[in-house]
Amino acid sequence: MEIKKPAVAGTLESSDCQVTVEAGEGTIDFTLESAVINQYGNQIRKVVYETLGHLGVKDVKISVVDKGALDCTIKARVEGAVYRSQGQTEHLPWGGAIR
Repeated sequence: MEIKKPAVAGTLESSDCQVTVEAGEGTIDFTLESAVINQYGNQIRKVVYETLGHLGVKDVKISVVDKGALDCTIKARVEGAVYRSQGQTEHLPWGGAIR
């Protein structure tokens, strides 16, 4: 899947995260900002990379600002940002259809 335009999903509220995606330069350029990066940074990275992999995204600049989000929230925000970048608003495979 290709990132067609910049998109954002999520908020900066507690227990959420804000994910921003833009077209990349041939690789996954990942930036993470989190107050708990020392404790959960590796897990957040893992969830983001796995979700991008399941979506088939290989060329993206992605930024995550974490405010204590659970894995399921991070996954949903990455999916939401990627689909918004596609302009896809109907027939989304929510609810665990994306593996």
